[in-house]
Amino acid sequence: MTDPADCRWLLLFHQIPPKPNYFRVKVWRRLQRLGAVAVKNAVYALPKGEQAQEDLQWVLREIAEGGGDATLCEVKLIDGLTDPEVEALFQRARDADYAQLAEDARTLAQSLPPRRKPGEEERAQAAAELARLARRLREIEALDFFGASGREAAAGLLGALAARVGAEATDPAPNVRLADVRGRTWVTRKGIHVDRIASAWLIRRFIDPDARFKYVAARSYRPAAGELRFDMFEAEFTHEGDRCTFEVLVQRFGLKDPALGPIAEIVHDIDLKDGKFARPDAEGVARIIAGLGLAHREDEARLQHGSQLFEHLYHYFRRKQD
Repeated sequence: MTDPADCRWLLLFHQIPPKPNYFRVKVWRRLQRLGAVAVKNAVYALPKGEQAQEDLQWVLREIAEGGGDATLCEVKLIDGLTDPEVEALFQRARDADYAQLAEDARTLAQSLPPRRKPGEEERAQAAAELARLARRLREIEALDFFGASGREAAAGLLGALAARVGAEATDPAPNVRLADVRGRTWVTRKGIHVDRIASAWLIRRFIDPDARFKYVAARSYRPAAGELRFDMFEAEFTHEGDRCTFEVLVQRFGLKDPALGPIAEIVHDIDLKDGKFARPDAEGVARIIAGLGLAHREDEARLQHGSQLFEHLYHYFRRKQD
């Protein structure tokens, strides 16, 4: 018999009558607002918790009152789908939400007058739209149970917009002295991908050769003394404006090596997917990084092999500069 303490998931199984059509859509939208994801046809999941259970019980009651049938249970996955695969479903759903938010932020930025501060009427309109986007960001964050990677890009774009329309006072971040960060532990989200791998390589290669790395759950972690966070929620070093964490580290530490420029552009194009630099080599690097993720589940293994990739890229671009 499964110990209830081992159950990680709540699953809602439902059968909804085909008519009226609006009722099926109504239930689907309710589940979307809760952040539930479909693991099978008519089977929706949420991480186990008191609030999630209460929310799904209300959905179950609504389905029953509409003439449908539903069952709610808490489960431990044994065969078929794995816990990491279900977590990935939640991350992909939230990444899609963050990507749409980032696109809306870029659209708003493009609507502002270039090369000058917006006027009062434009500022008021932009501030109202920015407030709407900020509320949407908080709504997505509330449903981001497993730290989707798209959050940092969306939050960075909103931060840059806020500074541009005067919604908040922000000063350009000064360069950070290398001596101030030597001997620290650098913390980032589990499941490292291109920006975190490249940033960790950059930190150990140019900032602190003895840097230690720690991989944690993004939302629930609070840094201990001597720790610095990067590319994660409320990090000391993360996306700023339309720059990825790698670009921010290069700027904040004043790294002038010209070979880092094309690497930063490659990482940006892969991570933000906005085609800003249109690097022809980004697709190949992206496939190698994806292969690393499939071949290695452990973050240290991903960092080890990924660091070799970026070291080779660095030597290529350094030689190309000569």
